[in-house]
Amino acid sequence: MSDETSEYGSPAPGIAAGSAFAPFRWPAFRWIWVANLVSALGSMIQSIAAAWLMTDLTDSHLLVALVQASIVIPMLFIGVFAGVLADNYDRRKVMLAANSGMAAISAMLAALAWLEVIEPWSLLLMTLLLGCGFAMNGPAWQASVRLQVPHEDLPQAISLNSIAFNMARSVGPAVGGVLLSLSGPKLAFTVNALSYALMIAVLMRWRPRATGRREKHAVFPAIGTALRYCADSSPIRRVLTRGFAFGVGATGYQALIPLVIRQQVGGSETDFGLVLGAFGVGSVVTALWLGPVRRRLGPEAIVSAAMLASALAMVGLAWSATVPQAMAASLFAGGGQVAALTSLNVSMQLRSPEAILGRCLAIFQALAFGGFAVGSWIWGVLSDAAGLAPALLASAGWLAVALVVLRILAPMPGIGEGTVSPVRSDDPPGQTAKRRT
Repeated sequence: MSDETSEYGSPAPGIAAGSAFAPFRWPAFRWIWVANLVSALGSMIQSIAAAWLMTDLTDSHLLVALVQASIVIPMLFIGVFAGVLADNYDRRKVMLAANSGMAAISAMLAALAWLEVIEPWSLLLMTLLLGCGFAMNGPAWQASVRLQVPHEDLPQAISLNSIAFNMARSVGPAVGGVLLSLSGPKLAFTVNALSYALMIAVLMRWRPRATGRREKHAVFPAIGTALRYCADSSPIRRVLTRGFAFGVGATGYQALIPLVIRQQVGGSETDFGLVLGAFGVGSVVTALWLGPVRRRLGPEAIVSAAMLASALAMVGLAWSATVPQAMAASLFAGGGQVAALTSLNVSMQLRSPEAILGRCLAIFQALAFGGFAVGSWIWGVLSDAAGLAPALLASAGWLAVALVVLRILAPMPGIGEGTVSPVRSDDPPGQTAKRRT
């Protein structure tokens, strides 16, 4: 039995090594990928129901934008602490605790919906708590990919995880729209609560390979170590800068799309689901060809094209008067977001030592999703003050200016620049950083 077989399980026959689907050779990745797809599908159904319900409960554009941002706001405030947990403790157990907590909160939200006692601020609180669970789960989940596949399959595994999320984005909104039209938000919230069951079962059965001694670190010194490493690494600094800038501009879509459909286009719940489904289709189609193109053209070309596509999507939404027009703009928005976030994530993972991987990914997520949260507030306030179209055009302008300026001031690191080799979890960061590929 080879080392790979003993560490990652018996590889499935019929899947070529090095292909886009190579990570599916490994049983742990397959099962976690399927469970994540089911969970993401439930989350998308919940998200569309919460966004649409908020437009029923209030006329405030800011509150509608914040309910969309609440799932990522905790990343800004507790994401780095979650990274310490991911590095200090068994990542499987951290994921299990986070998913169990999100299941319980989703069940509470469903109960409030069935009792018909949801108000704007209680809805915002519940979605914010779900965001806390997402923030706790994110670094451990991202870092655990190295325990599911060998190093050469890591970029494809990250892309496939993105595809799972965006497949859910393709189907979930349409399903959510149908459930909303049939029974309101209560059934949608119940489906989301049940969607965590498979992930919890898979995590309870998964026994990842040992990665060496996992030394426990005090929280604030551990965060300081990761912050210093990220600050000292020029490639990582540039990735973080691009992630934050992209998040601020691209979130104009998530923050304002419920209002575009309801107020500007005059669409229904089903129309809302179709438009978000188009976003997911654009994401999946882009993710399928992203890996080979990234290797051929490099991260800078991908991230720049993604920022341009996202800016064009905002302009298209500002001018949309019909559902088909909004769907066309959503295709560009979905493609742009998956291209940018996948490329940024791959760049971050390949340049982060195993010993501090969870913390480095948490810092990346805090800045990228923090950008989403900050942007949601900015575009929501601007939309209340000046209208939907000016807010969308302003987000497009932000992306266009950031594209031009950051290509000069913070270019994406080239392939191989600053990458580190796979190492044991007990290697010190300084030693790991010297092992260049």
